[in-house]
Amino acid sequence: MSKLSPSQKTHLLTLARDTLAIEAAAIVQMQARLGDQFLGALQAMLSVRGRVVVMGMGKSGHIGRKIAATLASTGTPAFFVHPAEASHGDLGMVTAEDLVIALSNSGESDELSALLPVIKRQGIVLVAITGNISSTLAQHATWVLDSSVDKEACPLNLAPTASTTAQLALGDALAVAVLDARGFKAEDFARSHPGGSLGRRLLTHVSDVMRQGEDVPKVLPGANFSELLREMSHKGLGATAIVDEAQKVLGIFTDGDLRRLIEKGIDMRALSAEQVMKSQPTTVRDNILAAEVAEVMEHKRITSVLVVNEQGLLRGFVNSNDLMRAKVI
Repeated sequence: MSKLSPSQKTHLLTLARDTLAIEAAAIVQMQARLGDQFLGALQAMLSVRGRVVVMGMGKSGHIGRKIAATLASTGTPAFFVHPAEASHGDLGMVTAEDLVIALSNSGESDELSALLPVIKRQGIVLVAITGNISSTLAQHATWVLDSSVDKEACPLNLAPTASTTAQLALGDALAVAVLDARGFKAEDFARSHPGGSLGRRLLTHVSDVMRQGEDVPKVLPGANFSELLREMSHKGLGATAIVDEAQKVLGIFTDGDLRRLIEKGIDMRALSAEQVMKSQPTTVRDNILAAEVAEVMEHKRITSVLVVNEQGLLRGFVNSNDLMRAKVI
């Protein structure tokens, strides 16, 4: 294909900007239409004992799948059923305790229309998202959300563009309102996204990533300097805790402390761990999130930290490499 001419570039940029403007205007116009029907649909979704079943054909079906996924990830059990497949057995997935959200810009989709009498006979609450509030779909619905648009962004006014954007925005509005009404929090979101970065940050505790047991470098305060260095070298973490017989943390000694002693020309051979340790080291509790440990380390500008229980007894050791492996940072 030949390169675009300057006039073509100007025309296409104008067209793209017009598309965004048309779709933005369609969403803004819907704001004024939100009212009792929206609140009714919202209350029905909050009260449903079963699940939310989303249906739609064609482009509306693609939007419906996204709405179902958004609801499911924000605390409302939901799934998508294809209307054509529903007519051939999949309608058995829908129970009288469920709520159906049906999307159709015209409201006259044959595949959806064939299901409406069955849905009504079962007493299932039906929420319609449609651009035609006088349509067959709207007449059968318990609650009707008006997604009508003045025109499509398509220059031919044919391809679903502004209308599907309006449907998607209404679905998002429902999902956001429902999650807020349920008191859905970031921690709840994380539980349905355990593989994502948010899930890791909100579900991973320091106890999940810290070194424990024999992997934790530690010596008693009376240990000589050679014992101290052997423990650091053997455990390979660049630091060691100094603890008493009860495992209460007294201090820490790090590679950085070693370099500073060398720079000062101090003869360390006769020194004990207690004499070279840094007392009152930074520690974190064993029940906090790993993300909080990362914040402590960043604030203190340190790369490792000791983990203790409520009594200040040593329970573990964590460094920045542990946090990176867990993808917390």
